Amino acid sequence: MNHLVKLSTQMRKIAGLCIALLLSPGISAERADALAAGGQDNVRSFYATLLATMKDGRTLGQSGRYARLAPVVDRVFDVPSMTRLAVGSSWATLPPAQQQRLTEAFRHYIAATYADRFDSYSGEQLQVTGERPYNADVIVQTKIVKSNGETTTLNYLTRQNQGSWQISDVYLDGTISQVAVQRSEFNAVCCDARGSRVSSRR
Repeated sequence: MNHLVKLSTQMRKIAGLCIALLLSPGISAERADALAAGGQDNVRSFYATLLATMKDGRTLGQSGRYARLAPVVDRVFDVPSMTRLAVGSSWATLPPAQQQRLTEAFRHYIAATYADRFDSYSGEQLQVTGERPYNADVIVQTKIVKSNGETTTLNYLTRQNQGSWQISDVYLDGTISQVAVQRSEFNAVCCDARGSRVSSRR
């Protein structure tokens, strides 16, 4: 009798293990879907604020648009990570106070750029069209449709940062990295500055 009880208990354990193994791919898929949805939701939230700001753009003016967008940019974009990538390898050599100033300047730049470029509304649509995995991250695909039907593709590289999804790069026309462009510009400024210092010593 005891033998039958032990056998029954073992069979239940094996069955439970089999069910867990069978369900695990489904759990992983659901988790992946949830992660992707988190990236899309983040971009949709940003676009909702951006569209509302565009509609009030003329009334708000440049400073008003910036004031509305700046806190959203701070929440939605991983500005510290983007700043480090834009500065490049020299980031590690900078003192913390300078790193902080650069991060604040980059945060201001992102918000000011959106406030300047999206200054009014004339029937534009800001559409999130899908997403695709990019290693452990998710690229959220979007397009801006003007009232005349002309479209511009903007893709957002999103990743989890301390439990929430944030944008860590923006790709114009789907391929041109904002961070890469800014790294090139930053290096050009640094090279010019170094050249000026060398010239002044001669």
